[in-house]
Amino acid sequence: MSQFINLHTHRFSNDSEVIEVVNQYPWEFDALIPNYSIGIHPWYIDEKRLESDLACITEKLQLAPCLALGECGLDKRIDIPMALQISVFKKQLDIVKQTKKPIVLHCVAAFDEMIAIKKEMKLENPMIIHGFSKNEQVARLLLNNGFYLSFGKYLLRNPEMEKVVKFASENQILLETDTIEESIYEVYEKAAAVKGISLAEMKATVFDNFSRIFN
Repeated sequence: MSQFINLHTHRFSNDSEVIEVVNQYPWEFDALIPNYSIGIHPWYIDEKRLESDLACITEKLQLAPCLALGECGLDKRIDIPMALQISVFKKQLDIVKQTKKPIVLHCVAAFDEMIAIKKEMKLENPMIIHGFSKNEQVARLLLNNGFYLSFGKYLLRNPEMEKVVKFASENQILLETDTIEESIYEVYEKAAAVKGISLAEMKATVFDNFSRIFN
């Protein structure tokens, strides 16, 4: 019996119908959360804390409840210098490369850099752009370079995203709530309607993708 998958959320709901990958940060880690990802978000890079944060990520990625690295990545719309962001990002990628675990990515206006780093570091870990909000052209570029796309907030808020979800290959998509109030069930209903398939088919598709990506 497949469950619903919430690829990225900041709130643990303890719903037995849903496997949730709850976002955790090293500096406020909660050991009571059963499934999580852990990483340094580019917004919250703190060089004074960097060594201990990376040590925490290294330790947690060895554990079964830690399903992925992330949320980590690059953001060109913040004040933190891109060189520092790339350095911290690559340090996290070096850690996760020792595992087969996927990477949940935050990427704002830095898709070319993201693709270049994937190639340069010869990353084989699955890489998922969470909260995808761009157009079909960007989606095509990412999908062709082996990335997965996770949809949530923007699918519910922006009618333009329907074209992207319709276009995206069914075996490269996941669904999430991130920080929105709506439930994962509402995201699934919307995605199923856009894809023109039943809710049960959408559930099975995402569950199969999750099982394959998360091994």
